[in-house]
Amino acid sequence: MFKVLNLIKKVKHLVFVFFISACIENAPMDSLSPEGPYARTIDDLFWLTFWIAVVIFIIVQGVLIIAVIFFRDKEGMPEPKQIQGNHKLELLWTIIPVLILGAIAFPTVRTIFDLAKEPEGALNVEIVGHQWWFEINYPEYDITTANILVIPEGTPVRLEMWSEDVMHNFWVPKLNGKRYLVPGQKTYLNLFADNSGEYWAQCGEYCGLSHSKMRARVISLSSSDFEKWIENEQKNAIKPLEGSLAAKGEEIYLNAGCTQCHVINGIWDIQGDRIAPNLTHVASRHVLGGASFNNNKEDLTAWLANPAAIKPGTFMPNLELTEEEIDALIEYLGGLK
Repeated sequence: MFKVLNLIKKVKHLVFVFFISACIENAPMDSLSPEGPYARTIDDLFWLTFWIAVVIFIIVQGVLIIAVIFFRDKEGMPEPKQIQGNHKLELLWTIIPVLILGAIAFPTVRTIFDLAKEPEGALNVEIVGHQWWFEINYPEYDITTANILVIPEGTPVRLEMWSEDVMHNFWVPKLNGKRYLVPGQKTYLNLFADNSGEYWAQCGEYCGLSHSKMRARVISLSSSDFEKWIENEQKNAIKPLEGSLAAKGEEIYLNAGCTQCHVINGIWDIQGDRIAPNLTHVASRHVLGGASFNNNKEDLTAWLANPAAIKPGTFMPNLELTEEEIDALIEYLGGLK
């Protein structure tokens, strides 16, 4: 009995949390606050299905309540009329579900095809899934970055996606639905942001220990700001002044093993056996580590000191750097804007 009561309490708490979370406005991963035409199409379909379900629920529960109140078995009541073999009734309760399913299926299929169409004049971007981060390539501009997808506002974006290891999923709820990233197979997703802003993205498919920390950001910029961003990203990294703390940090980057995975254009352009985020303009990213922590000295120090403590299962090794080496490396990375 105690176990049952305890279970009921837990369920009540879960229900309470569910209803409270539904009241949160402007939540980063809120799929009910669309900010683009693709997300609005999904939202319209959701509400159509929801209200059809509400009407059906009210009708079914109403009939059930009426039956319980007025037609329940009473002493002396004659046996009800049997309707077994009534073809008209059987035909009726077959047609009604078909019509209901049709009312849901037709707009659903239409929405699926509408969302899959390749938009005209779209910006083409490649998204490659890795455990546990997103590689982002702009083939038209020869730009590679990580975990932050920058797009121009009011412009359609066509994502070509795949995975280099296990199955992943890319989801920006305010801009569109989910799409799988599959090893050896390309999938596509369209994005469109009405206005400038920042939108959260998340891997929506369990992919290992740090799945929950495989996140990203989509940043929508005005056309002029997007062009400036492109121009800056196409530049090589600038070498630090000789004898500076940043110059010492560059030496650590070149000699401590960082070059086995990380590329910095203009400093070290040879990609190692394992691909890790391109660091050419890492200082311009406000989140790092699969968007799991902020790009500030405190968080970056903790990351460099022990990556696995921040992101369990990460392939980035603990280089056992001293505090002085970490400070120098952070100074160097902070200049890569």
